[in-house]
Amino acid sequence: MITDAPNLPRLWADLLIEELLRSGAGLFCLASGSRSTPLVSAIAANPRARELVLMHYDERGTAFAALGYARATGRPAVWITTSGTAVANGLPAVVEASTDEVPMILLTADRPPELRDTGANQTIDQPGIFGGYPRWSFDLPAPDSRIDPAMVLTAADQAAHRSLRLPPGPVHLNAAFREPLAPTPDDEDRADYLSGLSRWLESDEPYTTYPESRPVADAETLYRDLRPVERGLIVAGSLGSGAERKAALRLAESLGWPLLPDIASGLRLGCMGGDYPNLAAHYDLLLADEKFAAAHAPEAVLHVGGRIVSKRLQQFVSRAAPAPYAVIHESPARFDPDHRVTHNVETGVAKFCDELTDLVEQEPSPSARTWLRSWSGASEEVGEVLGRALPESGEVSEPLVARAVSRLLAEGWGLFLASSMPVRDMDAYARTGGAEPQVATNRGASGIDGTVASAAGFVRGLGRPAVLVIGDLALLHDLNSLAMLRNLPHPLVVVAINNDGGGIFSFLPVSDHGDIFEPYFGTPHGLGFESAAAMFGLHYERPRNGEAFAAAFREAAERRSSTLIEVKTNRDTNLALHRDLQREVSEALQDA
Repeated sequence: MITDAPNLPRLWADLLIEELLRSGAGLFCLASGSRSTPLVSAIAANPRARELVLMHYDERGTAFAALGYARATGRPAVWITTSGTAVANGLPAVVEASTDEVPMILLTADRPPELRDTGANQTIDQPGIFGGYPRWSFDLPAPDSRIDPAMVLTAADQAAHRSLRLPPGPVHLNAAFREPLAPTPDDEDRADYLSGLSRWLESDEPYTTYPESRPVADAETLYRDLRPVERGLIVAGSLGSGAERKAALRLAESLGWPLLPDIASGLRLGCMGGDYPNLAAHYDLLLADEKFAAAHAPEAVLHVGGRIVSKRLQQFVSRAAPAPYAVIHESPARFDPDHRVTHNVETGVAKFCDELTDLVEQEPSPSARTWLRSWSGASEEVGEVLGRALPESGEVSEPLVARAVSRLLAEGWGLFLASSMPVRDMDAYARTGGAEPQVATNRGASGIDGTVASAAGFVRGLGRPAVLVIGDLALLHDLNSLAMLRNLPHPLVVVAINNDGGGIFSFLPVSDHGDIFEPYFGTPHGLGFESAAAMFGLHYERPRNGEAFAAAFREAAERRSSTLIEVKTNRDTNLALHRDLQREVSEALQDA
């Protein structure tokens, strides 16, 4: 119990941990060190907290695991570190969380103020270390019996609130501790010190509560601009709930507009088990065809949800410069790199889409129906081309892996996609229909660091198995996080695409400069992952063709422990295949 804390540092730590639990924290991600001893021992003493622990020896990995957990749940995890460079290891995950609006609580242990800037060991300037990325930062004083303990509770409540308040993101509590750090009893009676917290001690509620509020937007004003539009598009970025996805589909149906679903929208793959003629799932490949893109410039665009993967789609909309071009998102953040947005609507996506749907009075005109059929029919044609060009029994390739994973993924599983080529290939080549996974990807800053750890946290948050599709460089970058997979409550199937280097650079102009490309951008490493799988106790498979990949994937899905499936490909062959597929798509569109 908190009233039985052995000493003052532990008492403050007990208050912090208990209040963060009451305020909604769902996981504690720990990489322990000496200065964080009060916090770690407080977690060990709290029955609820110790059931919610992810332990790992790399602070960067635990930070990304906290990020992945929040992607699955929408709730913040608490990242706890010791002092010094351990704190600096959290910066990449903090940048990603801030940029992509993911809640996260950074609880960093520190040396007391009198040791800062004195040459004391393992002491750095921790306040403000994350720059402008946190939504809120607070430097907690070292435990002191002259300070009201309610201050500790209100700081924890504010941290949890600010991590979730729009726009959500990381918050930083820097907690200084003096000796004793271990839970050594000091035999002090602190009944009087805690007397002001009697109401809190007798309840299970936070000390301070923050009622939820959301901005209210006027749908009628926007609809006046949308009513005359016949060539409109709905772009679905990342969507956080089934309610948002259903609302976006209803709006597309009522307007009669094509809906272009990003891979993170939840509509690109299973589309909620329904048959939705408004979906143009293969829009990325359609827009690579210059004739199709030139003939399909929209008059208006509604972008619902978060940012999108497809650079082609972003450039297509920018060239068209539609008016209106509205972004509907619940935070004030801009998704407007080309400065074309005319309406930035800060509101809840589901509610606003439903309000717009209710305002639609007339049926789509014949011209609008033709516009819709031109998008959906062309998308279906692309799907047929890919089915012929990438048969299930064909040679294993990166586009084939995308189609195979989308076909084989079981209902109820999650899907985590690494940045670079895996998320792009899944966005472009995945099949429609089938299972409807919750999809996550670190696309805020689009780094490759921490991907395995993020997927591990994602599995913890989902409470279900998941698949991670990752490239070789991203896996090498986060190799030690494979250790997290041994203790996951559900398996993670890691599909590692190994093309011996940076495959995405083959698609960039620098690839034409052979003198610098291969050594500096291609970065061949000559490594495989079989030994790594053995080292971390994972099952390992290396299929040579599509049928073998499907068999390995099914076997992995039936296991209760994690598996690493390594797919070896060639970068030059992969580039040629992508170009051949695009050529076949363009020819089919011309024939159609």
